[in-house]
Amino acid sequence: MDTEFVDFVRRRGDHHLRTAVLLTGDWHAAEDLMQSCLSKLYRVWHRLDTSTEPDAYLRRIMVNTHRSWWRARWRREIPRADLPDLPGPGDMGDAGAAAEDVRSALARLPARQRTALVLRFFDDLSEADVAELMGCSVGTVKTHTHRGLQAMRRLIPPDAAVNRTDTERSGVR
Repeated sequence: MDTEFVDFVRRRGDHHLRTAVLLTGDWHAAEDLMQSCLSKLYRVWHRLDTSTEPDAYLRRIMVNTHRSWWRARWRREIPRADLPDLPGPGDMGDAGAAAEDVRSALARLPARQRTALVLRFFDDLSEADVAELMGCSVGTVKTHTHRGLQAMRRLIPPDAAVNRTDTERSGVR
């Protein structure tokens, strides 16, 4: 196995896994996405200029693979009248509860809005870079980002984490 590839995965794998978790909204799906994307990256590793970081190439693979998986699931999706109960975050403190609120709200966004937000604010990419990765215009990225942030503001009240942890501490549910 190529030692440069192994070094890259050891050095940058955790960051890309966190990106995948935010894109998919599910830890297990993120691990599957990463495994699939790393195998695709390995197949072309010998052609890449590894003197520059291959982060952008892996990020593009992740976005495209996630998009194709999302489209495949969307075609097979069966609407249901009742939603499953979600497990509670446990006792994570204010920061952990806030992070759980953000992850939960991200998971409820449409895939394109979630992708735009994750790439813009978690991976700290420019609008132009996100547009290139998503295969759309900068204006479309701005629209998805704006709508995603509006939805996040509706889904997460400003004092949600504080209220929830206060409630959990007092034993009221």
